[in-house]
Amino acid sequence: MDLLNAHTWEQFIAEHPKAHILQTPAWGALKADFGWKPRFIRSGQVGAMVLFRRLPLGLTIGYIPRGPIGLGDWEDIWLEVDALCRQERAVFLRVEPDIWQPIEETDLSAQLPGFINSKQTIQPPRTILIDLQPSEEEILQAMKSKTRYNIRLAERKDVEVTSSDDIEAFHKMMLTTSQRDEFGIHSLAYYQRAYELFSPQAACQLLIATYNQKMLGGLMAFAHGDTAWYFYGASTDKERNRMPTYLLQWEAIRWAKNKGCKVYDLWGIPDHPESELEEQFMNRSDGLWGVYRFKRGFGGVIRRTIGAWDRVYQPSIYKLYQLWASRRQSIAA
Repeated sequence: MDLLNAHTWEQFIAEHPKAHILQTPAWGALKADFGWKPRFIRSGQVGAMVLFRRLPLGLTIGYIPRGPIGLGDWEDIWLEVDALCRQERAVFLRVEPDIWQPIEETDLSAQLPGFINSKQTIQPPRTILIDLQPSEEEILQAMKSKTRYNIRLAERKDVEVTSSDDIEAFHKMMLTTSQRDEFGIHSLAYYQRAYELFSPQAACQLLIATYNQKMLGGLMAFAHGDTAWYFYGASTDKERNRMPTYLLQWEAIRWAKNKGCKVYDLWGIPDHPESELEEQFMNRSDGLWGVYRFKRGFGGVIRRTIGAWDRVYQPSIYKLYQLWASRRQSIAA
């Protein structure tokens, strides 16, 4: 079993510029501070960071977010991962590969032999990707006209967006947003640790929107390789007519483009086909529907990963876990 330390894994990641940020050692360090145990494993040119979460009775669950990494046959890496999961007494391993649909059934079965599809995703499978390679003006022109108008309205109404390190203020706005829009959030300590790990690498940017020295909203964006992600956003109930969230998102897009990223991932919309999204977004506000109504205005293309896949080691306990997990609200990223 070829287990790597975090430094060696960082070197492996550097050889794969399209590797997802959720497979980086920094992300493993973040999750390690909040109940997960990262292990780094490689077989030839393929590798994965596997996170383990402790369960009662010395059992665990394994999780590979947006991995494995590397081109070619994944068969050998699964043999190594199986051995690691049994060593860690895993009930099952959940994998959410960084693979976009469509994918041929034969390719899917070859990449994920012995896995079963799970409806209980951890990260949102469907998202909107914005191409950052055109000019800023071209990116703006690809947006919905109302979104362009709201960006310019915020500028005219004296909304200012600046970078910040005030995670506590951002978390307070997150609490307001969570209560208003009814979704779960992480603790202050979680956002603070994420910022501490990624900001020194210039891989995280906290943007705050203000008007007349009052905070109106905030956004945390992350970048790795040629991709940037909009993971966390917040807004207060003040001055919402000034459209601060639109200017925040635009400035995050500009930050990502200026870093040389080619793609901006808006990270999470309702998991329905585009035709259903467009038919229903005006009439629904539950779950991520309100988020979709906002995000769709920034243009881009809707894409879906192949979702979550489980490899089960202890079937009877797995069934009990499935029942428990179906009643528990998850927080993405």
